[in-house]
Amino acid sequence: MSDLKVCLFPQTIVWNDKPHNIKTLEETIARVHPATDLLILPETFSTGCPYGDKEDIRPLAERNTGETIDRIKALSRRYGMAIAGSYLADTGGLLYNRAFFIEPSGDETFADKRHLFSMAGEDRILSPGDRRLKVRFRGWNISMVVCYDLRFPVWCRNRENEYDLLIAVANWPEPRIEAWKKLLMARAIENESYVCGVDCTGTDSKNISFDGTSMAIDFKGNDISVPDPDGNGLIYSTLSLSALESFRQKFPAYRDADPFAILPLDKN
Repeated sequence: MSDLKVCLFPQTIVWNDKPHNIKTLEETIARVHPATDLLILPETFSTGCPYGDKEDIRPLAERNTGETIDRIKALSRRYGMAIAGSYLADTGGLLYNRAFFIEPSGDETFADKRHLFSMAGEDRILSPGDRRLKVRFRGWNISMVVCYDLRFPVWCRNRENEYDLLIAVANWPEPRIEAWKKLLMARAIENESYVCGVDCTGTDSKNISFDGTSMAIDFKGNDISVPDPDGNGLIYSTLSLSALESFRQKFPAYRDADPFAILPLDKN
């Protein structure tokens, strides 16, 4: 059972400036420790979360074969690490906040944000997803949710230990940051899983601030984040699959979990 070395990048996003944000990633990944297995970016790392109507936002969205994912694939291959995050996607004329997990081999996994933040009008711009991202990587079962999804424990539930690591990527505003931290810890404890949450820094077009609070949490709810001593804003953590399996054997709360099924969204 191998360890998984993760790096969290609480990127400073410049809203709606895709070239700048992609350049920031390219410059930063060159400084990430080469032993890293997985680099995690914030939600919509290349654009920030959108405001406006659908046609205002459409020029920022891309297909899975567009510039953003092509650059992510090239960086993943070059540096030998998987890269996870989300971006604005356009599929069949519908727009999505799409989570991605890109591997050095070129393998790609996508899933769309399920819970759209209606209080900011996200549901009027984007379409919801109908499944949670799941991937097997270097011996680890990994799942992923996007921002507001984290508030919904049924959607995040680790049924029958289907994942060992839950990734949450976000543009989570500073005024609600205490909720973000507590939810990350709650999801780790209740699901007997590691949780890595990555938020952005910066100020959006509505002057809302983001402080970049990002954390790696173990299966007991402990913060196991290690800030990079070079002071470049990166955060590291080494996740132990053997420690996780040992804990699950000693405290198998998952055996007493309630069985359930998630119903499909009503498309009407």
